[in-house]
Amino acid sequence: MSHIFPRHTKQLPPTAVRGEGCYLFDETGKQYLDASGGAAVSCLGHGDQLIIYAVKAQLDSLAYAHTGFFTSDPAETLADLLIEHAPGDLDRVYLVSGGSEAMEAALKLARQYYVEKGEPNRGRVIARKQSYHGNTMGALSAGGNAWRRAQFGPLLIDMSHIDPCYEYRLRRDGETLEEYGIRAANLLEEELLRVGPETVMAFAAEPVVGATAGALTAAPGYFKRIREICDQYGILLILDEVMCGMGRTGSLFACDQDGVAPDILCIAKGLGAGYQPIGAMLCSRHIYETIENGSGFFQHGHTYLGHPTAAAAGVAVVNAMLDRNLIPRVKTQGDKLMAALQAEFGQHPNVGDIRGRGLFQGVELVEDRETKTPFAASRKIAGRIKTAAFEAGLICYPMSGTIDGQNGDHVLLAPPFIISDDQVDELVTKLSGAIETALQA
Repeated sequence: MSHIFPRHTKQLPPTAVRGEGCYLFDETGKQYLDASGGAAVSCLGHGDQLIIYAVKAQLDSLAYAHTGFFTSDPAETLADLLIEHAPGDLDRVYLVSGGSEAMEAALKLARQYYVEKGEPNRGRVIARKQSYHGNTMGALSAGGNAWRRAQFGPLLIDMSHIDPCYEYRLRRDGETLEEYGIRAANLLEEELLRVGPETVMAFAAEPVVGATAGALTAAPGYFKRIREICDQYGILLILDEVMCGMGRTGSLFACDQDGVAPDILCIAKGLGAGYQPIGAMLCSRHIYETIENGSGFFQHGHTYLGHPTAAAAGVAVVNAMLDRNLIPRVKTQGDKLMAALQAEFGQHPNVGDIRGRGLFQGVELVEDRETKTPFAASRKIAGRIKTAAFEAGLICYPMSGTIDGQNGDHVLLAPPFIISDDQVDELVTKLSGAIETALQA
């Protein structure tokens, strides 16, 4: 009998015992193609010996030192490496253990920044519906997924949520992509004016929405208009790249493709590639100097901040992406994956949209392609796809509630950057079989 508290008490998983390249193996020897990188984590695949060596070497010299007393060479090196490639004037790195911690730190930093600036009335965050920013209370409050929030409602912080930039469902007939992008962005200004811009401290968004909406990309011009609105009303732009960052969409930082730079940026998942738990919050020079010249103390912290072993893994992972030219490869293999998905599902009567960037792609399922009507939630299409895919030896990331937290189904794909052409074919073939199995149930 296991004493592990599993994610689902009625669906006990097999035991993973080995990883090699794009595959995981369970205790029976069954092989699974990891087409979602777990949750967009395993960007380098499994069993990368250079990353493993870097972790082992760090353990030989220093495993851990608390940041209340010390910094460490790996932490300093990783911060330098990230800032060297970061957009805009991002200048400081706060190393944490995962994405939820990064977003929690971002929200608290934004609040402290305005307190130290002498604007204590600014405490509201505006985010988007159908977003996911983490599972800690602040991050969950910022997230806009109704299903994830529902039972914790009384514990959550009051935040505003505007519609996402969701061209497939929200663009009007006759409206160009650019016109829609601007209209969607202007919802931020409308909400600012509704609640009073002087009360708002930040707007938070994922450049490419991951888990809750299935690789949902913004329309052209959307984030540039968002940046303008933030600047006009003096609020911070927090971009959550926990899932879509670190090369996943074809650039080290996803926001580079939208031509904007945030005031605060959060990363995790691919930063450690699964070899160590690590995330980071990056902030602008101006925000840092406001704290430095004020109290001098960010009133926040966790035990494993700046963990040397985790930081050593992060350095090795980022250098591997850069030195092996893996980020350009993300675009090349991403184009091949998109072409294969379009060939297999482009005319499928139950596939409404295929979207994404790089190796971060999603397929939205519908009952009726012409009307975009979703399947009844009671059919549990996403869950059935996950089960059928897993039985076929494919790990993917289906979710339901794509439209409003309850209705709609999608499959998110985020395979390792090292995925081969043959493995792209294997992915699409097994996914097709799983979708057909789910639809026939």
